[in-house]
Amino acid sequence: MRKQERQKAIKKLIQQYSIDRQEDIVKLLEEQGIEVTQATISRDIKELQLVKLPATNGGYQYSLPAEKKLNAEKKLKKTLHDAYVSSRLHDVFFLIKVLPGNGPAIANLIDQLKVEEIFGALGDDDTILVISKSSSAAKQTQQLLLGMIG
Repeated sequence: MRKQERQKAIKKLIQQYSIDRQEDIVKLLEEQGIEVTQATISRDIKELQLVKLPATNGGYQYSLPAEKKLNAEKKLKKTLHDAYVSSRLHDVFFLIKVLPGNGPAIANLIDQLKVEEIFGALGDDDTILVISKSSSAAKQTQQLLLGMIG
């Protein structure tokens, strides 16, 4: 199962059930035929920015954050402006070099934008690879992201 589909399933579970442990998410996904490890769920929780809020039973439960597309765009503009080093475009790939430590956060913010032309963004310590659905979409993505740098 692809990450996006798994994360969509996690969001549905969080909305349907009172879940307070990662192991509960693993169990509920397995009941739906989705094999996943607790480590994967941990990464998904971080990427989805799930938070634990007080539950009616006195404990805490996972909850979805409020949708903040504008906030994500604002954060992305600032982070790109502060951390951008260089970039290259090749076919459907747009590679962005940033200051060390910024790659994962920027990739996550790009994903949060939910831009139709972007297939996905991968980030490591100092590099983000943005994959677009076509070479023309990659050029649009390049213009969009470089435009945020100011």
